[in-house]
Amino acid sequence: MLPFTDAVSEDLPLKQLLRLSLFQVSVGMAAVMLLGTLNRVMIVELNVPAMIVAVMIALPVLSAPFRALLGFRSDTYRSAIGWKRLPYLWFGSLYQFGGLAIMPMALVLLGDGPQAIDVPYAGEIGAAVAFLMTGLGMHMTQTAGLALAADRASEETRPRVVALLYVMFLIGMAVSAVIIGALLRDFSELRLVQVIQGTAVVTIVLNVIALWKQERMAPMSKEERQAKRPKFKDAWADFTSGGDAGRLLVVVFIGTMAFNMQDVLLEPYGGEILGLSVSSTTLLTAAWAAGALVGFGLAARWLARGLNPYRMCARGLLFGLVAFTAVIFAAPFESAQLFFAGATLIGFGGGLFSVATLTAAMTMPTDGLAGRGLALGAWGAAQATAAGLSIALGGTIRDLVSSAGSTGAFGPVLADPATAYSVVYHIEIGLMFATLIALGPLVRFRGAPQHQQGDGRLGLADFPT
Repeated sequence: MLPFTDAVSEDLPLKQLLRLSLFQVSVGMAAVMLLGTLNRVMIVELNVPAMIVAVMIALPVLSAPFRALLGFRSDTYRSAIGWKRLPYLWFGSLYQFGGLAIMPMALVLLGDGPQAIDVPYAGEIGAAVAFLMTGLGMHMTQTAGLALAADRASEETRPRVVALLYVMFLIGMAVSAVIIGALLRDFSELRLVQVIQGTAVVTIVLNVIALWKQERMAPMSKEERQAKRPKFKDAWADFTSGGDAGRLLVVVFIGTMAFNMQDVLLEPYGGEILGLSVSSTTLLTAAWAAGALVGFGLAARWLARGLNPYRMCARGLLFGLVAFTAVIFAAPFESAQLFFAGATLIGFGGGLFSVATLTAAMTMPTDGLAGRGLALGAWGAAQATAAGLSIALGGTIRDLVSSAGSTGAFGPVLADPATAYSVVYHIEIGLMFATLIALGPLVRFRGAPQHQQGDGRLGLADFPT
């Protein structure tokens, strides 16, 4: 009766799969805390300058490029009991827990309240360490967790496992956003400490449950442990030697920028240009999430039927083109319905794109020095770095164009406030065309493997319909 039963295999039964997916819930919870809750709290309640807040929010992105190295280290890690992924999943959980545990105190010192102390830059240094630890923990946990899921899933179930992990990440973000928002409604510095440190405790509990007995022991001899390990540069050369890997990373980077540059602009666009109320613009997240969920479900269905993931990636980009066109035309037509339809399609197209590229990374050949951890780490590094860069660029471009337009630099016709938003959306459309061009050589027809044909069971590939 569950929609996830078709994602299981003999080596990854349902209970262990659902437990393993909890690491995505903890990562989603930490993402909401860093990107959605703390920026508002720091600026409004703690009176931290917006520039410092922007720097703190951007710090976790600095550790994103190291995901490829983390994945490679988990591929080649040697221990007496033979574990490869669990040590990195465990230490990633500790970093994530530690960053969240010290974060509230650092934020209190960072503010200008009575708790501020005279030690120069104490708050800034403490907050920077907290954000960096949390970001590193998130990247390490997610890279090792995805690699472990790829190791344990069978070739037939791997696409559905990918979709399930994305659904759990979305659930973690949605549920934690509601709970954290409700707990911080009556704000006080004590309540801030309680909520963030409570989040740290929930993080470590969820991740311990997730990693418990997920990797078989395979004891290594002393000679095996002391054998020379491959170098990262050799494994990276092996990973990119086929040609497809490097092009896939280009597709992930440009495509992620195309979908994420609007992250900080959709709600202001709805309020400033279309005159929507605060309560109406908050529904945009629900519309985006609904589109993403449908995208995850259809992605699993199409992949299970043998669709080439690169072709599905192209479908996501085409839906993205329609989505941003709808958002642009919502302003001249003064249509909130068209705007919400565009936001929903952004989630849908982004969901297809993310699942397709992650599936391509998880299913890359691992016969040489490069393992799945390196492939997934490279995917995560490209995706996270592009997301952080695109969000910063989107806000900056909007402000620069708006400032120039208000001075009449573009003439009276383009002095409208909608012009600044429209420029960003047009850039995103251009990036999507660039992604399609980079994707072209990867799109090759592949027939559906016989073992991936449906067997009549209700599963994740059929959810939602």
